[in-house]
Amino acid sequence: MKRSRFTEEQIIRILKEHQAGLSAADTCRKHGISDATFYKWRSKYGGLEVSDARKLKGLEDENRKLKKLLAESMMDNATLKEMLTKNF
Repeated sequence: MKRSRFTEEQIIRILKEHQAGLSAADTCRKHGISDATFYKWRSKYGGLEVSDARKLKGLEDENRKLKKLLAESMMDNATLKEMLTKNF
């Protein structure tokens, strides 16, 4: 996964500049980002504070780990079932 060159704190600061009255085009030009990136950030981080963004990041990491554990256990289950059907 590609790592962003902006942290969550920087993204939230950029979005707050826009909320303060700077237009979206000017904000994008000032920070060197595309319009699509700006609107994607706004949909994900709009209305969040820095502490909320950190919590969100932590929850996304935990969710990713849990999904990986679930996939591994399902694979183990399928392997065991396959081995049982071959024996009988």
